[in-house]
Amino acid sequence: MLRIPFKRVNWITSIFLVTTALMALTVVPVYLFKHGIDWFQFSMFFFYAVATTMSITLGYHRLYSHLSFKAKWPVRLFVLLFGACAFENSCMDWTSDHRTHHKHVDHDEDPYDISKGFMWAHIGWLIFKMRPEEPVNNIGDLQKDKLCVFQHKYVHWIGFILGGIVPTAIAYFVAPLMGADPVTYAIGGFLLSGVLRIVIVQHSTFFINSLCHTIGKRPYNTDNSARDSAIMAVFTCGEGYHNYHHAFQHDYRNGVKPWQFDPTKWMIWTLSKLGLTSGLRRVSDERILLAEMREAGRQATRKIEALAQSTNHAITEKTAEVLHTSAQRLSDSYSELEKAISDKVEVSKQMMNQWQNETRELVRHIASMKGIKPASS
Repeated sequence: MLRIPFKRVNWITSIFLVTTALMALTVVPVYLFKHGIDWFQFSMFFFYAVATTMSITLGYHRLYSHLSFKAKWPVRLFVLLFGACAFENSCMDWTSDHRTHHKHVDHDEDPYDISKGFMWAHIGWLIFKMRPEEPVNNIGDLQKDKLCVFQHKYVHWIGFILGGIVPTAIAYFVAPLMGADPVTYAIGGFLLSGVLRIVIVQHSTFFINSLCHTIGKRPYNTDNSARDSAIMAVFTCGEGYHNYHHAFQHDYRNGVKPWQFDPTKWMIWTLSKLGLTSGLRRVSDERILLAEMREAGRQATRKIEALAQSTNHAITEKTAEVLHTSAQRLSDSYSELEKAISDKVEVSKQMMNQWQNETRELVRHIASMKGIKPASS
């Protein structure tokens, strides 16, 4: 358990995070109980929630942190303005932390290292300063961007005005049209589109650092703790597919399967068709499949080793032979596909299907081993 000196508390950040969270849990429900919410208030809340979330995912994350595509100045200006409204610090600070996270994931230098605990990765790293701040030396590209420099200098003022004052003022002036009291309606605008929205967007982002390094599947890489979570993808506009992201961090997509929910990917693609984004970086389907194959093979090997060491069940000679044959065929197919990709040879669907079938066969045998009776002596 981490023991943190009282003097290391980051008081400004802590007070802001605690105050907004308490207001969201107490004052907001009281307001909703007394005054309810109409379509306009909900629409403004929804716009601000999507705009700030997308500014973090599309802007801070995929555009600036990973350079996964290029964007014209209207897109960059939008994400920097509404990114400030998320109150997750400036784009330059956010990018520096995130690039450090990818470089040192799961190690002490990782700002939100999950090995220090769930709550540390979620919010503790923001509340406490565990070591002196190091010189920022990994955002040289952003330091040359005039829009990023401007946002870094005035980020808190931008967030306060655009994310707090503006929705409050809009609600005040729209109130007569909605047949509502201007002051009460303005308070609602501040609480819903300001406070509640900030808390939801922030903690959705924080859950990527905590939950998506704790719970979920790892189909592409088990060398680090990053995991895929379809649920978190819904709340973060596609960021929940975190295992894929750590495997291929420069891909502009996080959800690469047709059924995966990734609005950020769809927005980047749409903007490219409008001429506002370009240079969309993506990993080839063959390399994605190769990563899945490699990881599936590693996981199957670990299962076999674990079962072989188990004292509860003995592996019959016949089952062991089937497993060995299947594993060998799987390895051979993998090697063929890897060579084809390395040589830039077109990979046939037949080879892919063959590998998938052999993988399923191996997994079935491994799963069935739980029901094997001990071999007779």
